[in-house]
Amino acid sequence: MIFPQVPVPIEPETMNRRRVIGGLGLASLGVLASTSSAGAFSLFNNDTPKVVIPTQGKDAAPAPSQRIDLTELPADWARNQGSLLTEYTRYLWSLRLKSITPAQVIMAHAKCKGMVWNTLPPKAWWTRMGYTLRVADRIALEMNVKEVEVVSAYRCPAYNAHCDGAKSGSWHQANVAVDVKFPVRASLVTATSRNLRDRGLFKGGVGGYPDFTHIDTRGENMNW
Repeated sequence: MIFPQVPVPIEPETMNRRRVIGGLGLASLGVLASTSSAGAFSLFNNDTPKVVIPTQGKDAAPAPSQRIDLTELPADWARNQGSLLTEYTRYLWSLRLKSITPAQVIMAHAKCKGMVWNTLPPKAWWTRMGYTLRVADRIALEMNVKEVEVVSAYRCPAYNAHCDGAKSGSWHQANVAVDVKFPVRASLVTATSRNLRDRGLFKGGVGGYPDFTHIDTRGENMNW
């Protein structure tokens, strides 16, 4: 198996972070700045998870409701990510999402196509996905959905090249895109996403597919 190193891709010239941040700031229902604590999550119903991530302070012991079990991640993949895996998990917890858990996002990264494995996103780009995940979480609240499946998030270039139908300039490579499934019709998720975007929640692309919805925060509105 090939476990590629985390690449250092070139910044997309069309990325406009001010527009993305500004769009998020227009959300009228206040969910993107929620101060509630992260919900309990144990991915594999293991009462004694082998991987426990502190989420408050450098040396803080995690409360039971803030434990995350990542023991079923591919072992070689997890080792290849090194200390970034712990740091990234802490970052995802800090987003305090309502319907998307850190484990769901991480499991979306830990995938392979043939012999090529995906990786965690470059650390300097983590906040990009934070904006996009908050958008998806806000859409879930609008639809009264309690859990969102993250089908795909960041894709390193080597992995993206092996994904069926993926474009060479995919926004997944810039860490601003997610493909998500809600427990409702995908067409309804797509319509709701576009409606909230057009009301000022964010600026980005919304793509409708038979069984999932693509959402990104590229900074300009696109539909397909």
